[in-house]
Amino acid sequence: MNVNASAHSPRSSGGPLAGIRVVDFTTMLSGPYCTMMLADLGADVVKVEPPDGDLLRKTGPGRHPLMGPLFVQANRGKRSVCLDLKDAGAAAALRRIIDGADVMIHNMRPSAARRIGIDYETIAATSPALVYCAVVGFGTAGPYAELPAYDDVIQAASGIAAVQSLGVDEPEYVRMALADKVAGLAAFGAVTAALWYRERTGRGQYVEVPMLETLSAFVLMEHLYGITFEPPTGSSGYTRVVTPERRPFRTADGVVSVVFYNDRHWRSFFELAGRPDLVDDERFDDLTTRTAHSRSLYVLVADVMKQRTTAEWLKVLRDHDVPAMEVKSPDELITDQHLDAVGFFRRQEHPSEGTVVLTRPPFVFSKSTVVDADPAPRLGEHTIEILRVVGCTDAEIADLVDRGVAPPVRN
Repeated sequence: MNVNASAHSPRSSGGPLAGIRVVDFTTMLSGPYCTMMLADLGADVVKVEPPDGDLLRKTGPGRHPLMGPLFVQANRGKRSVCLDLKDAGAAAALRRIIDGADVMIHNMRPSAARRIGIDYETIAATSPALVYCAVVGFGTAGPYAELPAYDDVIQAASGIAAVQSLGVDEPEYVRMALADKVAGLAAFGAVTAALWYRERTGRGQYVEVPMLETLSAFVLMEHLYGITFEPPTGSSGYTRVVTPERRPFRTADGVVSVVFYNDRHWRSFFELAGRPDLVDDERFDDLTTRTAHSRSLYVLVADVMKQRTTAEWLKVLRDHDVPAMEVKSPDELITDQHLDAVGFFRRQEHPSEGTVVLTRPPFVFSKSTVVDADPAPRLGEHTIEILRVVGCTDAEIADLVDRGVAPPVRN
């Protein structure tokens, strides 16, 4: 980084959000996933961390302390400032960083934000045009507002774990940080919408993205199902999706996902299965009746799919324009021919961590560029640089550093 560059200068690499300045207090995954996407699209993201750093730094097998793989992935393209906000001098330096920013985002409980002086009322008093985003576990108007929340808790509270556990003996979570990432996506959309509102009106605002409400809406889109109506027309739970037989199918030598959905797909399948008699079976006559009898269909498909190899099925299914893909592991994605062709992965030389494998942003713009983000920052890597360019004197910086409330880069 250029030490003479402004802490709030547009990114030289461009992007549709070039010139947008973000102060990022988020930790772990929900907030950092949002700010990662903002950085990918060109926003200048300054990550403010406590002296111990974002806890995500300590997660997973890294090469050096405080640079774990999840942190390296979720914090690409950001700059790190390390401040102990319990100190009045560090808090004053923070206000200089916030002044002139376009967006501020955190994922703390409301009481925690108030305790360190970054609640909306305090910040908006001097920065009324700021888009202030709070990614919280639970909406602040409800009785759960101050409860702690992590991905697993939200998967449980939002219905995800219950839906995932249908047909199995023990409750299960989805085996990824689904709630965190969906909340991060929602925050990304909400922040960009608020920026567009400010573009038209000149007015900043408070934006709240509660994880429980976000994930409950995500689940209930299809799973309200019959209780959408009053009185209900059926039970909750989208029948086709919740049946235990809905899963990837074993072939003679592997596993594939195949979706027979519309009338043409099913006619093709009945032909391939040697069961032309089922074309006129009233149970499978249209989408409504097939959905009601989806369990029987899945059992039939599972039996038939074992009769050919994966390669044979993929060829014949694609010849009939039926959606189908081989099941792949994360390790196999690294060498996937499609992802390779579109340049999805990139190797980056990190100044302290060596070669790292990153994914490129999945967005494609015909006019705007998408940023190949800078490496994830070491803890406090840009503290002194940014304090200088927001107007702190060398004496003020030396005082903060000497007292340990603005430590420079630690690793």
